Amino acid sequence: MKLSELLRKHGVHLKKRLGQHFLVSESILASIADAADLGDQDTVVEIGPGVGLLTRHLAQRAGRVAAVELDEALIPALQENLEGFQNVEVIHGNALGFTAREIVGESARQGYKVVANLPYYITSAAIRHFLEDEFPPEMMVLTVQWEVAKRITARPPEMSLLSVSVQVYGEPKLLFKIPPGAFVPPPKVDSGVVAIERRTEPIVPQEEADWFFRVVRAGFSQRRKQIHNSLRGGLRLGDDEVKAALLSVGISPSRRPGTLTPEEWLALSRALSQRI
Repeated sequence: MKLSELLRKHGVHLKKRLGQHFLVSESILASIADAADLGDQDTVVEIGPGVGLLTRHLAQRAGRVAAVELDEALIPALQENLEGFQNVEVIHGNALGFTAREIVGESARQGYKVVANLPYYITSAAIRHFLEDEFPPEMMVLTVQWEVAKRITARPPEMSLLSVSVQVYGEPKLLFKIPPGAFVPPPKVDSGVVAIERRTEPIVPQEEADWFFRVVRAGFSQRRKQIHNSLRGGLRLGDDEVKAALLSVGISPSRRPGTLTPEEWLALSRALSQRI
């Protein structure tokens, strides 16, 4: 059944506030599912399956799919479109309100993957929610706005709070671009598919994460300024203290925040913690 017929049958109206743009290109849907490198032993969490266009491709490749949909109005259409797939579980709710273990049970501990066509407004939150989970996914394959995809995968000197946040926990790769015409309704911008492979160990130990991200947020609060200025204002420290911390770990106070690697941010956060 065509998308328009399925939506009409169930009286579904797409909601702009939820960023609902359904990817309908079968070749691109297949490419996304292929990028997740799925096999019979894999468990997949899909965030925002909509009416299940991508879910069908995932179910054909994976052993199990847990599809978490926030919009209750879409559930009947989603369930109808997935009839015949015994390996798919549809869960109504906000994926960001569940732990991985609450979604897939013991599979969270054994290993799972996340695949999603993410609305822009939850992109950062969704990535951090799962990468910071007690049991983070082995891999995430995400469709996001093209500019966001470039920010996630950026390297110095173009780093941002988002790229640091992702790269602390995983190694992202930009796979391909998707034009607006591949979606219904078409968004106003291009989209991109990003794969994030989980690091064996995050760059930042869990017990240091809160302070680390406080420092990084302060650093990027005025990203065009020299780093000593943005840190001084964001952390309310004296300029001499900030410069001393920077120099102690080999970072010039005149550098811009976007030039620092996650490892440099970690060294800096540790140096600054000794001055708080």
